[in-house]
Amino acid sequence: MAKTSIDSTSFTTIKWMDSIVNFGSIVKGEKITIKFRCINTGDKPLIITSAVPGCGCTVADYTKEPILPGKEGAITASFNSANFSGEVHKYITVNTNTKNAPETRLSFTGLITEEIGSNKTVEKQLTPKK
Repeated sequence: MAKTSIDSTSFTTIKWMDSIVNFGSIVKGEKITIKFRCINTGDKPLIITSAVPGCGCTVADYTKEPILPGKEGAITASFNSANFSGEVHKYITVNTNTKNAPETRLSFTGLITEEIGSNKTVEKQLTPKK
């Protein structure tokens, strides 16, 4: 796992628009994408150094280029519900060059239901409300 620089002159601050998302109910086998947005509230470029999912059912991607002060970045979580039933609680650990919280845990929850006779894959794009 990548660690942020110890050089405190490069630290900034971050605000997460949503760090917890409930995606509601989906049918087992559906795939969803959840976007967690953040804003650089400091005066130095914000650098996301890693975004590590808690398990193999989730793939995480993130803004790779430095996020300038006042600008937005994002972590995107792609979750495959094929091996789950019932209520799920998943997370992504994010590392940044922020002074007070260099490691943040973003989480998403929801309900996976069974649908008899369904073999479909559905892509859903969820973006938390502002």
